[in-house]
Amino acid sequence: MKTRILVVAVMSLVIGGTALAQDQAPPPDLHGWVDLTWSSKYVWRGFDIYGDKSATHLGVDLNYDGFGIDIIGHRANAGGFENGERWDYNVFYTGGLFMDQPCAVQYRLGWVYYNYPDNPASDFDLQETHAILAMPKLLPEGIVPSYALVKLWPSSGGSLVGARSPFGGTASGWAHIFMLDYALTVDGILPETPEQVFNFHAEAVYNDGVGPGGQNVDHDWSNAVFGVSTDIDLAENLTFTPGVYYQVTMDTSVNDDKDETWASLGLRYGF
Repeated sequence: MKTRILVVAVMSLVIGGTALAQDQAPPPDLHGWVDLTWSSKYVWRGFDIYGDKSATHLGVDLNYDGFGIDIIGHRANAGGFENGERWDYNVFYTGGLFMDQPCAVQYRLGWVYYNYPDNPASDFDLQETHAILAMPKLLPEGIVPSYALVKLWPSSGGSLVGARSPFGGTASGWAHIFMLDYALTVDGILPETPEQVFNFHAEAVYNDGVGPGGQNVDHDWSNAVFGVSTDIDLAENLTFTPGVYYQVTMDTSVNDDKDETWASLGLRYGF
């Protein structure tokens, strides 16, 4: 309930504050999307969340002149993981600096509440703040480096992922994620599509001792992920996105499996 109240309060401030500025700036744009994605595994920051089982992810996003909110749910498709169902409530702001210069920076500042609805005592709920920086003009066209600084902590001070963790670890701490994206344009796959863009993604994660489930995690480089995806327009505002990903695990305290491979199939409606 507290999360819903905070989300509503923030959106009220966003809409109200923007309305006051309408006399001095062009009307802001309200847009968003609804997304349904299937993944053969759910690997999150190096952790195999549902033990190699497939998962379904349902999300909705609203963005109003840079201020936004999105809600994304994650649920295993196999039985036995009901307590692992998670809903992410994210409030964020996106913007840019020096956009006409080679040192242009795009940024996103956000706060997330991770809620496990089948654990009403909030023993596993988490909170997060993050800052994501991307430099779209620093390297040759199509290559974009970015960096994410993440601070995660238990929502309840005496929770099972914090002070009372049976594994001797904690969900409180920092993570650093270094990313590189490349957009490769080729001839279209479908007859009505003149060109197709394949998005290649690579990232390396330094985990500063954060175990979201209370795991005792090393302070070390934890994993690297490599993947490729592409958007296929099925109809107006409707996009199908297949992707395949491969993870190299460098720290077994994060993941016992040295390698992880998974695929995803997403369907998104934008408005």
